[in-house]
Amino acid sequence: MNNREIINLYLARDENAIKQTDERYGAKLKSIAFAILNDRESAEECVNDAYLEAWNRIPPHEPADYLLEFLTKIVRHIAIDRCRKEKRQKRNVVSCELTQEMLECIPAENSDDGQGCEDLTEVINRFLETCTDEQQNVFVRRYWYFDTIPQISERYGFTQSKVKVMLHRMRTNLKKRLKAKGYDI
Repeated sequence: MNNREIINLYLARDENAIKQTDERYGAKLKSIAFAILNDRESAEECVNDAYLEAWNRIPPHEPADYLLEFLTKIVRHIAIDRCRKEKRQKRNVVSCELTQEMLECIPAENSDDGQGCEDLTEVINRFLETCTDEQQNVFVRRYWYFDTIPQISERYGFTQSKVKVMLHRMRTNLKKRLKAKGYDI
């Protein structure tokens, strides 16, 4: 079943929409939630919560052209919120590593630089537009899908060293771009 057909099920309030969504995207969504929480049961709960939220958001949204991205955003937010709420002493190593990497170049949440989250998103999007497709793919796989360095290396046929250097250079360039736009890093 394609995205448009799945969205039509949501719009018709047909409960089969959840089943079809799970068949098409369930494994990917669970892997994203698991990468954040490092707990299979919690990851499955997050995915189920994401399906409920998708049910409640469609309509008015009709993400037929970007259903996976729509669901991914929902499941990421739910999993990250859950991780924060639980205030785990033993946090997922990947999440800690990613947080440390991005702290190098992203302004603090509570910084008083007067810049909004939407402005920051726009700066990051414009930065990514200046990168090669290869760089964009690696960046998104790492910081959106929470892929590990070995997973990215295998996916694109790069050495782990190449991926690490590419990400480091991109973070450095992003930091320069953000500073030029007036962000306090």
